[in-house]
Amino acid sequence: MARDVLEIARKYMRRRRFDKAIAVLESRAEIYEENFNYYQLLATACLYAGDTGSAATYFQRARNIRMTDVNPLVGQAALFLRRGNTDRAILYYLEILDNDPTNKTAKRAMEFIRTKGDFTTICRWVDTGRIERFYPPLGVNPYKVAGWLLPLAACAFGCLLAVRIIPSFRSYYEGARADLTPLELTVNERKNAQETDLASGSYSYILSASQINDAYGKANRYFQQYRDNSAQIEINRILNSNASVAVKQKARMLMNYLEAPTFDTLKDGPSFRQVEREPALYEDCWVSWSGRVSNAVRTESSYSCELLVGYETMEKVEGIVPLHFSVPPVIETDKPVTVLAKVSLEGGRMCLEGRAVYQSVRGVPANDAE
Repeated sequence: MARDVLEIARKYMRRRRFDKAIAVLESRAEIYEENFNYYQLLATACLYAGDTGSAATYFQRARNIRMTDVNPLVGQAALFLRRGNTDRAILYYLEILDNDPTNKTAKRAMEFIRTKGDFTTICRWVDTGRIERFYPPLGVNPYKVAGWLLPLAACAFGCLLAVRIIPSFRSYYEGARADLTPLELTVNERKNAQETDLASGSYSYILSASQINDAYGKANRYFQQYRDNSAQIEINRILNSNASVAVKQKARMLMNYLEAPTFDTLKDGPSFRQVEREPALYEDCWVSWSGRVSNAVRTESSYSCELLVGYETMEKVEGIVPLHFSVPPVIETDKPVTVLAKVSLEGGRMCLEGRAVYQSVRGVPANDAE
């Protein structure tokens, strides 16, 4: 059975063939864009290979996708530790333990810093490779234990099968998402997918019948793949086009099935520049953008401010977007913040309807682990 690139890379990494893992992962960069597991694997491989600059970049990308996942933090903490910056490493380890109190790597690292964490010892551990015990774990190297692990390998294989089979059974019994059969386009709707009188309205997109049908089909497929943002984009393309009234009605009905994500479940989140270029195409899409807030106004029932997108390090602002929360969040305005919000338009101007916020509990900017 053909294996995906992530599985192949994991195999190379378990065998400590980091050059092979990096090569196979980088060859699929476009396919796995915005994939957390891809960036986490590539960052870890680069860290073990000694390419700390690339490791820092990829760990940050992974963290931007899953802000609450501790695995990128383990890698970022290790980068500071190997440079001898123990004060910064401790901040990261404390944040890891706040989110995962049982994390063994963080506990071992904190104990090492407490008892042996002088710069000379750290340099010696980096030189000998012992510092790797504080890197994200790779698992057992099969080359070193093949002689005595054969019986256990059979058990592990059985467990691996169980891990793979059980989710398959779960998916089988749960089935796909909501049945959208009633929303399928009829033969007549597909044939007459275009508005006949173009003079009756203004359209951002003039599409052929086949393009309208293709966009509607993509919206349905993306929905079943839990890629609601991509489905919303195709719906918006239809709603802002010369599609017929019947097709637009079904597209609006499909919108009712889309779900609000969390930081960890958000997929296909557009960048600020993408939304800025075509705001109508991304209306009602969800984004996870970082920056700082200004001009905050808080009441008992709402919170409004301006999000300075990209201003985490106070060096460059990508843009300023009005942000509103119907349920007031707790935001420390002197620290960077990441918001989960839905794009909306007011008078054609982009604004955000906030759902959740994330700020580092230790006040470390989310992108300064480089």
